[in-house]
Amino acid sequence: MPIKIRKEDALNYHSQGSPGKIQVIPSKPVSSQLDLALAYSPGVAEPCKEIAADVENVYKYTAKGNLVAVISNGTAVLGLGDIGPEASKPVMEGKGVLFKKFAGIDVFDLEINEKDPKKLIQIIKSLEPTFGGINLEDIKAPECFEIEQTLKKEMKIPVMHDDQHGTAIISGAALLNALELVEKNINNIRIVVSGAGAAAISCLRFYLSLGAKKENIIVCDKEGVIHAQRPELSKEHQEFATHQSIQTIAEAMQGADVFLGLSAGNIISTEMIQSMAANPIVFALANPDPEIGYETAVAARKDVIMATGRSDHPNQVNNVLGFPYIFRGALDVRATVINEEMKLAAAHAIAKLAKEPVPEIVTKAYGESNLSFGRLYLIPKPVDPRLITTIAPAVAKAAMDSGVAKHEIKDWDAYEVALQKRIGIDERLMSIVIGRAKKDPKRVVFGEADNLKILKAAQLIRDEKIAIPILLGNRTKILDLIQDNALDLEGVNIIDPMEEHQLNQKFGKILAEKRQRKGMNQADAFRLVKERNYFGALMVETGEADAFISGLTRDYPKTILPSLQTIGVKKGVNRVAGMYIMNTPRGPYFFADATVNLNPTAEELVEIIGLTATAVKFFNMVPRIALLSYSNFGSAQGDIPTKMAKATALAKLKYPDLIIEGEMQANVALNQDIQKEMYPFAATAQKGMEVNTLIFPDLSSSNIAYKLLAELGNSEAIGPILLGMNKPVHILQLGSSIREIVNMVAVAVVDAQSSQDNA
Repeated sequence: MPIKIRKEDALNYHSQGSPGKIQVIPSKPVSSQLDLALAYSPGVAEPCKEIAADVENVYKYTAKGNLVAVISNGTAVLGLGDIGPEASKPVMEGKGVLFKKFAGIDVFDLEINEKDPKKLIQIIKSLEPTFGGINLEDIKAPECFEIEQTLKKEMKIPVMHDDQHGTAIISGAALLNALELVEKNINNIRIVVSGAGAAAISCLRFYLSLGAKKENIIVCDKEGVIHAQRPELSKEHQEFATHQSIQTIAEAMQGADVFLGLSAGNIISTEMIQSMAANPIVFALANPDPEIGYETAVAARKDVIMATGRSDHPNQVNNVLGFPYIFRGALDVRATVINEEMKLAAAHAIAKLAKEPVPEIVTKAYGESNLSFGRLYLIPKPVDPRLITTIAPAVAKAAMDSGVAKHEIKDWDAYEVALQKRIGIDERLMSIVIGRAKKDPKRVVFGEADNLKILKAAQLIRDEKIAIPILLGNRTKILDLIQDNALDLEGVNIIDPMEEHQLNQKFGKILAEKRQRKGMNQADAFRLVKERNYFGALMVETGEADAFISGLTRDYPKTILPSLQTIGVKKGVNRVAGMYIMNTPRGPYFFADATVNLNPTAEELVEIIGLTATAVKFFNMVPRIALLSYSNFGSAQGDIPTKMAKATALAKLKYPDLIIEGEMQANVALNQDIQKEMYPFAATAQKGMEVNTLIFPDLSSSNIAYKLLAELGNSEAIGPILLGMNKPVHILQLGSSIREIVNMVAVAVVDAQSSQDNA
């Protein structure tokens, strides 16, 4: 099922905090008088003179080389049509977000109030000094063809209308692989197309470049087959008009090898699919509803190879597989154009990547352990971290080989490393975790369901199928909150511990037995199980739920105690620990222990290191661990440096396979250049690998560090993730946002999945 989007949620997302989705952040320090003098007058005069002397220096001294304009006049926005430039701005900002997230490209979105194609061309041409590339978006056909073609001829920077070429490149890659699977030659296949807009025409032109024959193509629009005899055909429609005596799409589909849909939902019947040739290839790409539903097509033909534009079915044709990486490669060689050779290189790179072994990080994200090239996997998944290092170099090489590159890449290994650093290759951590959760949602009981934030989070996780929420608390209060805030939680299980007499008896006996020799009598046990943190923990312990979430409104120690008393720690674990994931612009970092252990000994830190390393591996990352102090390798004396040095030595002995170094100051731990220059003996320096896991000397320093970074460092805190518990229990930080709650639920679900697998 597609993700359910509510009007209020969408409007709040765009309006809360800073309006919109993007901002400009200085890339140089501007904290002193000297910084300001260098950034502006008088220092700025020096790069100005260098550029005036040689205009190519603009790439050396300004952001032009990594800056793309996303431009629209709002005449063909998504499925909304001609809604105007202002109304198109949220879409263009969103495109900018995708450029930055997936390829590290900065974007200015420009919404231009001009429908005359010639005037629009002149406006866009005048922007060439500012930008390294132009991404045209949501401009209606047929004007979009003239606009792009003219700009490509008259500008010396790459220009691409993604609505045309994005779908063409991605579907072209899928078509190549599908034809390979069914052993058909693209030169001989018959293609039927539903839709005759910009995307459809561009797909067909691209398929011709791949080897398809124009005489084997039939194009249909809402009026039927496009015949050469039809009056008032546009130039683009004339290009693909047929002379065959076929009137309807149903006739055209008979014996066809390929169907491409870029039109409207549910217009292709079962009978049409059944009339196609053996092993039919069906790309039904209309959104949100494809021309024929996935289940319907598969039921109609067992030999069908199916692709859609939706993420809930195999073979999603998603433009995000293409445009960020195509522009990345084009910018990095300063290509003057995005030509056919570069687009073909992108398609072949995408097709080739699908045939390679799929990384575990991707298979786990989609919950498919046997994900491999075949009918259900024609093209890579959007979360595949190899996309940037596969497509961008292919595009860059094609630009160089075809003579349109002004800059040459000589060290391709160094270029791959630079690509990974540019985007923070592990930035997609939470999207991967959420994807894994969706594949097998688990029952998550919320201990504070009489809180509006919890209820809104529960609505989101149910809508997005991240988890199956169970609401724990006063039934009347919960129902009133749901009604007063117009929440959609119909059918969600609400449990009021005060009403559950049978479960209370069961839970009371269990708790009394667990704590009978630890100072708790039966009366205490039967009283305590009515408290939600005990009741929720016992639901998990007895299998009534798979994971427990609490802590939004109560202090951490009070929240965790019931779970420790009922569920306890894993076998062989002497103490639990708390870890935060800090999602930073440089990628994710793991902080421990920020919540549980006040002032651990060196020996206790070693156990915390083991728990944390296991958790980092759980997120499909290799732990690279630094033990932090105010000293560097004995440079200062004191209890903390002594403790951290001892813990380092003990941890290296206990975990010889881990990358562990310390004790170090935080800046040294995070700066490879300092390590290589000053401390080349350090394990992290010798391995040439940046630290991603930080072990703090005490709770105070870790807690302060993560909260400062979250508030001041443009970073998102995910956690605390409770390490060492026997079953999935996770404690929210006091006052967590709805987003933070949803993230923790996803972590809890994946934790529950792992617990089930290991049972």
